[in-house]
Amino acid sequence: MNIRKVVIPVAGWGTRSLPASKNIPKEMLPIFNKPVIQYVVEEAMVSGIKDVIFVTNRDKSVIEDHFDYNLQLENVLERAGKLDLLAQVRFVAEMVNIMAVRQKKQLGLGHAVLCAESLAANEPFAVMVGDDLIFGDVPGVRQLMKVAEAEDKPVIGVMEVPPDKVNKYGIVAGRDRGDGVYEITDMVEKPAVGEAPSNLAIIGRYVLTPDIFDHIRSVPPGHGGEIQLTDAMRSLARERGMLAIKMQGERFDAGDWGDYLIANLHFALEEEHLQPQLLARLRAMLDAYPQVPAKAADA
Repeated sequence: MNIRKVVIPVAGWGTRSLPASKNIPKEMLPIFNKPVIQYVVEEAMVSGIKDVIFVTNRDKSVIEDHFDYNLQLENVLERAGKLDLLAQVRFVAEMVNIMAVRQKKQLGLGHAVLCAESLAANEPFAVMVGDDLIFGDVPGVRQLMKVAEAEDKPVIGVMEVPPDKVNKYGIVAGRDRGDGVYEITDMVEKPAVGEAPSNLAIIGRYVLTPDIFDHIRSVPPGHGGEIQLTDAMRSLARERGMLAIKMQGERFDAGDWGDYLIANLHFALEEEHLQPQLLARLRAMLDAYPQVPAKAADA
């Protein structure tokens, strides 16, 4: 199994990020000095993926533009002798091949993936959610690709969540092989607390085979007419088998304001020249706040 393409759905309204996302796609909100979507594309690039397919809408062409050349800006930087910045903006345009397709109606993640069928063609492909960031020694999607290539099966990424949070995720049940890999036996989209088959939550990384498109088409629409990718994957898993791997590394949900702010601090603190100023200000701010109850901190 050779994974050359990734589908990145970015057509959603980004309501969790309002009002910041009113006129700016949530995927273009900055985390430190890069937009969210650039971190996702960089993960795909370092994983060996060459072709990126954005599933977008009429108001999000700025995402595609970000990964194109900006000749006027490049000329300004070159004339000013700002060659380091010039190299950075050119690098963004040269990372991967960019393709795009429109999702004309917002009918769920399954429908978004289906919109990319003509570009994904008849080969296995990855799916990466555009506001889900994963950082570790091995790039997030590469962890899935290694298992998919070895086992010749579709693979999805999962993480453990607290039992009272299962209703926010798709949840899988599976047989633990003992190496962080699970043979999926069932999955359900956002089960009620107390009714979930496990606490293994599906996160925004998938490696799928092209037969997923037939399963998406056969899934009846759910609430609001949305077609859930989880339902299609459940059908695919029953037909040909599917694996889940417990993802390694740190995850940030850029659509969650707490995670978004922590991610900004995470990357800013990696810059040695910023550490003294940031740490001093953070310590002063923390000293000014009363002790936060543990329950509130975990919410």
